[in-house]
Amino acid sequence: MNRLIKYIKPYRFLLLASLLLSILIVLSTLYVPVIVGKCIDLLIYQEVDFISLKILLITLAITICITAGSQWLQNLINNHTSYNICRDIRNDAFNKIHHLSLAYLDNHTVGEITNSIINDVDTFNDGLLMGFNTLFTSLLTIIGTIIYMLNINISITIVVCFLTPLSLLVSRYISSKTHLLFVNQSSLRSDINSYVDEMISNQRVVHAFNQQKNTQNNLSKINDSYKNTAVKATFFSSLTNPATRVVNAIVYAFIATFGGLIVIKNTLSVGALSSFLSYASQYTKPFNEISGVIVELQNALVCGNRIFDLINQENEYDVTAALNKEVKGNISLDSVFFSYTKDKPFIKNLSLDIKTGEKVAIVGPTGCGKTTLINLIMNFYPIDSGSITIESVDYSMISKASLRENFGMVLQDSWIKNVSIKENLLMAKENATDKEIIEVCKKCHIHNFIKRLPNGYDTIIRENDSTISTGQKQLLCIARIMLKDPKILILDEATSNIDTRTEIRIQQAFDDLMQNKTSLIVAHRLSTIQNADIILVMKNGQIIEKGKHQQLLNQKGFYYNLYNAQFEQ
Repeated sequence: MNRLIKYIKPYRFLLLASLLLSILIVLSTLYVPVIVGKCIDLLIYQEVDFISLKILLITLAITICITAGSQWLQNLINNHTSYNICRDIRNDAFNKIHHLSLAYLDNHTVGEITNSIINDVDTFNDGLLMGFNTLFTSLLTIIGTIIYMLNINISITIVVCFLTPLSLLVSRYISSKTHLLFVNQSSLRSDINSYVDEMISNQRVVHAFNQQKNTQNNLSKINDSYKNTAVKATFFSSLTNPATRVVNAIVYAFIATFGGLIVIKNTLSVGALSSFLSYASQYTKPFNEISGVIVELQNALVCGNRIFDLINQENEYDVTAALNKEVKGNISLDSVFFSYTKDKPFIKNLSLDIKTGEKVAIVGPTGCGKTTLINLIMNFYPIDSGSITIESVDYSMISKASLRENFGMVLQDSWIKNVSIKENLLMAKENATDKEIIEVCKKCHIHNFIKRLPNGYDTIIRENDSTISTGQKQLLCIARIMLKDPKILILDEATSNIDTRTEIRIQQAFDDLMQNKTSLIVAHRLSTIQNADIILVMKNGQIIEKGKHQQLLNQKGFYYNLYNAQFEQ
């Protein structure tokens, strides 16, 4: 509720206007039966006075118009308010992703987070809109009808007030049984989103292994579970309205009978009874609406808890101090311990000194810790103990943003935005000129390919676009880094998807880029790092060998076996 109040606060004046309109709607709605009752009494008990009847009918028409206009304006205000709140929540949730630790993102699927930001916010917004519209108006209607009924007949009013809340007890009993079903429904919807996202992203693999039928069967199982849970939740929650209507119909019949007997005794007029029955119907209607709102609010609260759970996550620890020293490329790791899960240490007591201008290669078998070491140097994960410094400044003393602006990374998995080629390149340097962009693209041997595209550098490309190959995407990522011209360069299998001939040319461009700069290269093809200043050989999270290529071969150790294994055939 504290979270919700924070989002409501900027729109408090609009909500106040909505509340005032609710009062006007209730008063005008409740005044209609009074006019109708007077018209009936005028026709039954008095000589027909057409002037008085005309005045009453005009008053009735004006009252109805006021009610309709107020309802339209209130709906307009409530829609504007709720959708703005929805927008604010979604913006905050997306912004939170940028401040969460990678460990949190590693433990939650893309589909789960996407479902929270899109579907859960929409569901929460729908429940919020209905709840706000209905609850306040319903409560005012209940209070107003009681007051009007007391003015007509106290004894019948007591009977109405005593019997009608039975419908609320019925709805509460049913809603208590449906809460868990809505929780399960929301969870299964998240599972469907995750699975669909996974299958769409890896459709080539699915086709390559002829897994279409299996993936369809798996989705059908999840979908069936979701269907069964959703049907049960919808069925049991839909019992609320008819159950309360049955109770209210019984109450209405009892009141009509009881009131009719009073009319026969001439202690109540027919018009007054007509007004009273209208009020009795209006009095029961809010209870039906409240019972329906309870079901919607339950679903909304489940979704609200999920999205606020995301927003309430602690931000990744960071400081605001910028790195004042000029970065030359001196990086030091001293007795670093790190684990992805606390009970399973991965890197133990690792120490390393990287000097300015050194070309450092990191090699080793799959899962040995190469990428983990890069992640620690980039400060993507907090270390358990020890220290990492850049230019003798501890990482914990500087902001991540000021640290990372000195790095340039090219990963094995290329990532491009769904924008033009030019905009993708400008991610690295926003003020880059067309001449600079073309120059780096020529160095990466991708300029001619770009010029052949329909709109050249303004061609829109997408992550799964088949018109551009994986290798060409990787070349774009390399061009992007070259445009940034970083102080420290990190290459994690940066040319793995590029043909050998182009790789040799790109390597020359990299050599030019790495002149007098510190560079870290993760490589599986050991032939590409023979000219490195130092080669780090890793195994099980430890650096087991260190030296130049020939030195390591002469030692005839782990690196020697790795190198020869690549050329055995």
